[in-house]
Amino acid sequence: MTRILIVDDDPMISDSLSYLLQSEGFDVETAATGSEAVQAVERAAFDLVILDIMLPDISGMDVCRHIRSTSTVPVIMLTARDGEMDRVMGLELGADDYLAKPFASRELLARVRAVLRRVDLDRKGSLANVYTVGDVRLDVQARRVFKGDREIDLSAREFDLLTVLMKNAGVAISRDKLIDLVWGNNWIGDLRTLNVHIRWLRLKLEDDPASPKLIQTVRGYGYRMAAPEEFE
Repeated sequence: MTRILIVDDDPMISDSLSYLLQSEGFDVETAATGSEAVQAVERAAFDLVILDIMLPDISGMDVCRHIRSTSTVPVIMLTARDGEMDRVMGLELGADDYLAKPFASRELLARVRAVLRRVDLDRKGSLANVYTVGDVRLDVQARRVFKGDREIDLSAREFDLLTVLMKNAGVAISRDKLIDLVWGNNWIGDLRTLNVHIRWLRLKLEDDPASPKLIQTVRGYGYRMAAPEEFE
């Protein structure tokens, strides 16, 4: 059974999240302070940590930093603040996703499943090497992309960029990391080059490129491919 640690000093939030996740079949443990969270992660193995940024003793940022220094367990950070700097700092410290309070139960579950699915794919590898988000399907081995039944013609770089995004669907990726994964040592230019490639992908794949649902911008950070659950 998938085991999740919830770290939040608000008992109402902690209890409601525990009930929600347990009703979905997850095994849940809670911690009310940063110290308790650190001890829990050192004591037991978890598949996911849901971590509030505002804790009474150690900040959630410091807890995330400690967890990431000793473990690869995925982390979703929660905050009552919707500040761009908080989000960027959390993601740069190694958090896998970031959710501002208040949030809908359905949104939290979608984020949880997206992160767990990505980790599972990372561990096992994709046997079929086929990824699907909404009506877009990408075949890595064949290097083909379809939107519904229609094949989409992509350049080699566009395909590589889309592959990185779809393999990490539901997870925000920084612009610098995208450049490193797609261009590597061949990178020549500035961030506008990446932005242009994103715009081309949106023009080819989005129903409404002016209001993208698939490839989402994470302000001040990078881009995120929507999770498949967001289209169910």
